[in-house]
Amino acid sequence: MIELLLLVGVAVAAFVGYNIGGATTGPAFGPAVGADVISKAGAAALMSVFFFIGAGTLGQRVVTTLGEDLVTGANVFTLETSIIVLFFIGGALFVGNFAGVPASTSMTAVGSIAGLGIATNTLDWAVMGEIAIWWLVAPIIGFWVSGVVGRYFYSAIDRWVAIESTEGALFEFDRSGLIPRPVLGPNTTRRELTGGIVVISIGCLMAFSSGTSNIANAIAPLVALDGVEMTPMILLGSAAVAVGAFTIARRTLDTLGNDITDLPLTAAIVVAVVSSGIVISLSAVGIPASFVIIATMSIVGLGWGRATRTVTVRQGIKGEKEPKVSVGALTADEMPEIGEGDASDIPSASDLFNPGTSARVVLMQNIVPILSTVGALVTFTLLFTFVWQGQF
Repeated sequence: MIELLLLVGVAVAAFVGYNIGGATTGPAFGPAVGADVISKAGAAALMSVFFFIGAGTLGQRVVTTLGEDLVTGANVFTLETSIIVLFFIGGALFVGNFAGVPASTSMTAVGSIAGLGIATNTLDWAVMGEIAIWWLVAPIIGFWVSGVVGRYFYSAIDRWVAIESTEGALFEFDRSGLIPRPVLGPNTTRRELTGGIVVISIGCLMAFSSGTSNIANAIAPLVALDGVEMTPMILLGSAAVAVGAFTIARRTLDTLGNDITDLPLTAAIVVAVVSSGIVISLSAVGIPASFVIIATMSIVGLGWGRATRTVTVRQGIKGEKEPKVSVGALTADEMPEIGEGDASDIPSASDLFNPGTSARVVLMQNIVPILSTVGALVTFTLLFTFVWQGQF
């Protein structure tokens, strides 16, 4: 019976990993796919490799936080409770993936485990508080770092990484030899190649950061059990993520690459670097971070930074000139020097975001963690009240 339950637990963990692959491939490689720099299959392959590298290194620290530190009871994580926790994580993420929306896997997982902890009175509120504080602070850091970049450095970065797209593929395979080798496309320019390498590299960085933070969401409840080793579970979770990246992630790649926003490629690169840097830093100290929320605030901060270029710091303090603060500034091809220009020339937010898709994304990103948390809390409360009385 125990072996059967363990097999079920492994299957549910794989299901969670599958949905993590679907939820995180879009944010990582959506800009590259949207810019036709890489195919969906190529994005999935790179996602699989760099997720595993992140999971096998810094990801182990986050596994320890969720599996050992967040709940304190010695017998709380059993095969039965672990399966239920993973079920609510995977089920909630599947709802988001089915809607084509990349939800926060970290918030969903922490919510499900917290539901177990509250129901059993074993939640370590100090650890939960530390995680929650960083969930509030990290997006603020992302906003201000991106804001400074947008105000002072965006134009220079844009000139450096801009991709001049030409007809045809960026790379092709020369099959004249025994082993096919990649060669430049017939129309690929050196500038296009450089820009393509940059945006693909950023996607790989994001995939690595996803592995550091998200592997715990799939395997932590099982690793917390006696006799379950971390390394085999990391291999299992990473393999499941790869399957999700090659299949269900196609929906989130479409949403992030084409539907939600006309985010310029330079802006996407800035947001990716800032957000990934914050997520990797938090993973290094064992904090599961929400990349989706950090990235959203980074987009807003970047738009704010570009929009405020029409006002100097002195003018802003004295109230002599009012900026038109809008993330729509990200769509402007040219921005004025600091202190010059008219705020009325800044594009509106509607020029950047698709309102309908944006509303759906925001709604689902809130619903998914709530489904996981409330579902786990109610289920465990009922089970410990009427079924498992005195057994834990």
